[in-house]
Amino acid sequence: MTLPDLVLVHGGEHAADCWDLTVAELHRQEPQLRVLTVDLPGHGAKPGDLATATIGEWVDSVVGDIEDASLGDIVIVGHSMAGVTVPGVVAKLGSARVREMILATAFVPPQGLSIADTLGGPLAVFARRAARIGRPMKIPAPAARWAFCNGMTPDQRRLTMSKLYVESSRIPGESVDRSDLPEEVPRTWIMTTRDRALSVASQRASIAALGGVQKIISIDACHEVMFSHPELLARILVERCRRRGEG
Repeated sequence: MTLPDLVLVHGGEHAADCWDLTVAELHRQEPQLRVLTVDLPGHGAKPGDLATATIGEWVDSVVGDIEDASLGDIVIVGHSMAGVTVPGVVAKLGSARVREMILATAFVPPQGLSIADTLGGPLAVFARRAARIGRPMKIPAPAARWAFCNGMTPDQRRLTMSKLYVESSRIPGESVDRSDLPEEVPRTWIMTTRDRALSVASQRASIAALGGVQKIISIDACHEVMFSHPELLARILVERCRRRGEG
């Protein structure tokens, strides 16, 4: 079987290294699967100005990384704030290249609105403050630990907190435009049922804003599922890639 390539896009306050545990599991479970983890501009090893960042710039960066890696057809995964970026990547590449879009506990505002317009729960105050202040910032550690790390082991919690970085304040305040998102690309949602950052109700609102998905896969996990359940997450992603394989 020929597998599509797998692209992993990190969310807010993260970089490509948030996927390290999951990537190790992916390589163990399916050695033939090619995996690309991207750093968005201003994150990890990718240069960029977080003070002037735009969704369009981030979309172009991911598309450029995919082309630079000479990937073929892909399954693309977006976590958390990547819910505003990944649909743009899918629109740019089109249904001829993207075999499936997978969003994992993602922020997906309704068309024409922003994350700051619609976000509820404990992170809303930080998203709106960031959009108002206009400079890169980081969620205070106690709030991040509460929102992201519930149910984790102490080691998982320490690792997660060590992988959180300063984030753009512009992206949460930028309105989204998904008018060119191809309907024919299959959509899967990974729902984290113990998520304090994005409740099940909020995730269902994001699914509705997206226009629906074909499959919902629930995991009894917190928001940082790639740290708390890397083996299970890898198993799900391998299964989705095999489903979209050829031959």
